[in-house]
Amino acid sequence: MKNFILICTVILLMIGCNGVKKTQEAINTGDYNNAIGSSLQNLRENKTKKANQPYIVLLEEAFKKNQERELQHIAFLRQDGNPANYEAIFSSYNALKQIQQQIRPLLPLYLNEENRYAQFNFKNYDDNIISVKQELSDYLYTNATMLLTNATHKQDYRKAYEDFKYLEKINPGYSNSKEKMQEAYSRGLDYVKVVMANHTDKVIPVKLEEELLNFNTYGLNDLWTEYHNNPLPDVNYDYAMEVSLKAIEISPEQIREKQIIKEKQVKDGYEYALDNDGKVVKDSLGNKIKIDKFKTVKCNFYQFTQYKTAQVSGVVNFTELNKQQLVNSYPLASEFKFEHIYARHDGDKRALENNLLSQLGLAAIPFPTNEQMVYDAGENLKSNLKLIMTQQRFN
Repeated sequence: MKNFILICTVILLMIGCNGVKKTQEAINTGDYNNAIGSSLQNLRENKTKKANQPYIVLLEEAFKKNQERELQHIAFLRQDGNPANYEAIFSSYNALKQIQQQIRPLLPLYLNEENRYAQFNFKNYDDNIISVKQELSDYLYTNATMLLTNATHKQDYRKAYEDFKYLEKINPGYSNSKEKMQEAYSRGLDYVKVVMANHTDKVIPVKLEEELLNFNTYGLNDLWTEYHNNPLPDVNYDYAMEVSLKAIEISPEQIREKQIIKEKQVKDGYEYALDNDGKVVKDSLGNKIKIDKFKTVKCNFYQFTQYKTAQVSGVVNFTELNKQQLVNSYPLASEFKFEHIYARHDGDKRALENNLLSQLGLAAIPFPTNEQMVYDAGENLKSNLKLIMTQQRFN
């Protein structure tokens, strides 16, 4: 038991030393954020633990070096004078403030060997954050508005949308950015009108057509594509999606019969064991020894399988309406099989296995109608159509 405790202690010390070593390596390579995160994690667990003392020193070092580097970088970006740098400056100030907020709950941190408290040169970045946020907001609004006004392609509208969206995140309610964001979004959308064409000689169930074109149930998550199965008169559609059914094949109703002959040895009573003189043999307690008797039983098993299939095939075409050009075409196919098994027997049921016995309790059922078969095949068709729409990218 003592050896086990000793081994566990050694392992824990090795793990702890390895963690300290990795944190020091992070500092040495300039990965200050990782070093700060590792130190904070260990100190949150127990800041007074002796084994965690090195993390206080490492946190102190990583914090100082990170602060110096970030402030130097901010000064450089300021000197560069490019408004496009405002976002990076804003992010840096927020990161510096966040690190201080993570350290504060752990203070004070006492270094036993040095007989002192850890020192962190905290700064108030609020004025800097507010100031650069205003500069960044002005820049984003001006830049996005210009994109929105001078857009020549949907990608311009989408870029403007992302700028307005970010502006709303950092500075909610800035001017009329929310309205402009919605305008950029509506202009950046690809509008697709959807039609369904039946080029088969079969009738498509109305319910199936409704479900195929009910995209609300598909769970599609494409920010920049909107499908309309009922085209709106005031929308200028960019693409057309045609779900064209080419063939519907329905097999005849079939009943397949198969005969299986089964034999099995089954227990059929018993008889007493006899010796060579024909006398009953007894065990050590004087009881007569019994021997099971077996006999062969047979059963003719008649299995019937009701079978019917429906196959639906077609194609999904995407056309760019301005150029009247086919941009993509996907095959669409689905199959549904109706199969029902029942059986009857002639002979001794004891010869049958359990899986065969269960079929004896079943009887023939009505075949599904052709319309129902097509509808059931359409269930898989919906999954295939959703996959096609997920794969399709217009820009």
